[in-house]
Amino acid sequence: MTSIMTRRSALKSLACGFGHLALADMLSAGNRSLTGLGSPGRGAPHHAPKAKRVIFIFMQGGPSQVDTFDYKARLARDDGRMMSFQDARTFARDRTVVEHRVMKNLWRYRQYGQSGKWVSDLFPHIAQHVDDICFLQGMHTEGIAHGPATLFMHTGSINLVRPSVGAWTLYGLGTENNNLPGFITICPSMGNGGPRNWANAFLPSTFQGTAIGRAGIPASEARIRNITNPQRSPAEQRAQLDLLRALNEEQARAGDSEIDAVAQSYDLAFRMQMNAPEILDLARETPETLRLYGINQPGTDNFGRQCLMARRLTEAGVRYVQINYGDNTDNPAWDQHSNLPMHATHARNTDQPVAGLLADLKRRGLLEDTLVWWGGEFGRTPYAERNGTGRDHNPGGFTQFLCGAGVKPGIVHGATDEYGFHAVSGAVHMHDLHATILHLLGLDHTRLTYRYDGRNFRLTDVAGNVVEEILS
Repeated sequence: MTSIMTRRSALKSLACGFGHLALADMLSAGNRSLTGLGSPGRGAPHHAPKAKRVIFIFMQGGPSQVDTFDYKARLARDDGRMMSFQDARTFARDRTVVEHRVMKNLWRYRQYGQSGKWVSDLFPHIAQHVDDICFLQGMHTEGIAHGPATLFMHTGSINLVRPSVGAWTLYGLGTENNNLPGFITICPSMGNGGPRNWANAFLPSTFQGTAIGRAGIPASEARIRNITNPQRSPAEQRAQLDLLRALNEEQARAGDSEIDAVAQSYDLAFRMQMNAPEILDLARETPETLRLYGINQPGTDNFGRQCLMARRLTEAGVRYVQINYGDNTDNPAWDQHSNLPMHATHARNTDQPVAGLLADLKRRGLLEDTLVWWGGEFGRTPYAERNGTGRDHNPGGFTQFLCGAGVKPGIVHGATDEYGFHAVSGAVHMHDLHATILHLLGLDHTRLTYRYDGRNFRLTDVAGNVVEEILS
């Protein structure tokens, strides 16, 4: 039986030389006919935005809030005491309350800045920026295990395939730079949701994230896949594109806008070859800037490169950049059930790079319209686990922070109880944080919807409130 090649198949075959696979990740914002967007998708926000873009710094595995930013003197006083706690795992299983041994915070706390914020010795560099940071110490979320909680943090859902925060952002605002993807994730983990954490789900593929590298591979080797074609010169690739355009003119005139849009997307791939490699080339930075991020220094080099790449991508107009500190194991990064002192290693690897990013954004004037979001999928318990040297998962009360465009600097919003276990005041659910991030970008989370399978969907589902108290 003779196989018939469709026009779409022919286009795919002709275009493979300049990045068809890469194009699946970043169809251009000019491809409007495929999106089904209303006004927000054309780059028109619902209200005046405070932030133009977001850098999300994901601390995979759940840093312990009581050992980092949420000082609790009561833990030292009750260290070793057996007490009843409504443990998230056991209570969810059989509604029982179990006794656990209270465990003091393992690192000394000090006060920093004019705000007097307490920060542990794990983060001496970030501590120098507390007067620019808004700490959310009453965070709570859904999901007890890493997989569900990570998916919820990234997509607002545990058990349904939903678009990621970056995809919703790009869907609502479009891109700032037609030569680059609008949503990039750097060195993401393949576990605990994997590609679903930067996917478009039912949104058009225009809005899915583009991965640069992956966890487990050095950031120095992180590249956008299939961006170059060693078999064709730029002139030859340009000729291919011109041929594609000529072949499609007649069908485009006939009203087949989908074919026209796909052809336009190949132009984006061609333009990326001329722009992305230069932006990802950190050798263009000064030695002083490399030192600021801890690049070429033991421990901090890898994450420092991620943070500096994020700044360069942000500066070039990428709308949403995610930096990932994690790995591809079943026990990711900050997940210390039995060896909490490992927090010191992870903090040492990330503290200077994150502080360097904040300082660099501020001195370049980018912090004025860039929102930086730092955090893990949940926190950890105030009591010991297993052999007494670790802490279990805690979705009921933990700390994240925001910095930059539109948030009040130098404040602490919310609080956990005297043991740092549950949010008791100023509680911010993950849906609330998502709503607030969208609000800062000029998007109303209740109006940023997409109709799919007979109903309207949104990032915050049917919940979420903007945290007005933290807005500047």
